[in-house]
Amino acid sequence: MKNPGGRRTARRIATTGLGVVAAGTFIAPGIAHAEPTQDEVEDRIEELNQEAAQAVEAYNQAEEDYEAAKAAFDEIDDQVGDEEDRYEELREKVQQFANATYQGGDLSSTANVLTSDGPETLLEQNADLTYLSEAQQAQLDDFGDSAERLFALKDEAESALEEAEKTKDEAEEAKEEVEKAIEEQQELLAQFPDSDASAEGADDSGGQSHAGGGSGGASTALDFAYSKVGLPYVWGGTGPNGYDCSGLVQASWRAAGVDLPRTTYGQADVGTRIYDMSAVQPGDILFFFGDLGHNGLYAGNGQMVHAPSSGRNLEVVGLAAYWGGQFQFAVRP
Repeated sequence: MKNPGGRRTARRIATTGLGVVAAGTFIAPGIAHAEPTQDEVEDRIEELNQEAAQAVEAYNQAEEDYEAAKAAFDEIDDQVGDEEDRYEELREKVQQFANATYQGGDLSSTANVLTSDGPETLLEQNADLTYLSEAQQAQLDDFGDSAERLFALKDEAESALEEAEKTKDEAEEAKEEVEKAIEEQQELLAQFPDSDASAEGADDSGGQSHAGGGSGGASTALDFAYSKVGLPYVWGGTGPNGYDCSGLVQASWRAAGVDLPRTTYGQADVGTRIYDMSAVQPGDILFFFGDLGHNGLYAGNGQMVHAPSSGRNLEVVGLAAYWGGQFQFAVRP
């Protein structure tokens, strides 16, 4: 069973990988360059955050594709088992009528069929079975049809398994690219230990409450998100001890009784889109960057609650300083 989603993920992963590699050539620690300014390092950190966000979501999507492919394989594998049972049942019936009808006769043709190791041998036989009754011939036809179905199902199961393994490999490649980007980000941050470009206006102290004003479901989602402020960002995390950006959004809205897809890409296609930031309401999901690699929940008063990036904690942050310029649209589930 082919998996178009997996092919799209492969392209996304390939693009992410190239972006991360290219990103690493700007300011590489340990290589002789002119000393970068703090502004250059902070700009680089912003770029790496975007690269990391894209890579994380590519990994999340690859994991989803893998799970879907694995589920397809398991389903087909069950069908193979059912067809094998049917095959053996028909085989027994054919053997019974053959033994009863031709006992003591020349059974060379029929015996070749019935003593074969499997359906492959049956279909390769060119036995003369014209002496069988119409009913018996019909049973043999069913037997052959079952064998053909069994072959087809086994081929499909193998294809599904190969696709699942391929998607899993792509997920691992995405993981490696994310780890490389995160390592570079941490090295760059270490050059300016007193600088934190991504945290302007951020508060990750926990125990806060949002401005309110959203619908009942939105308020519940925000209550959940605010209760997680201060927990660590966890790459691929869906809780309860840490989250990535889309994992926090998904868990928050699940607390409000709304099931959302796992990734930012899937979440972007759910609900009503709002392109004017002035029209967003508390609880709306905000999406950032051209590739929609990051999201968070609007909290009111020009703020959002989100899981920012590796090495940071879940936080409430003002939108005006940086995120407002990266805003693409909002979604209201």
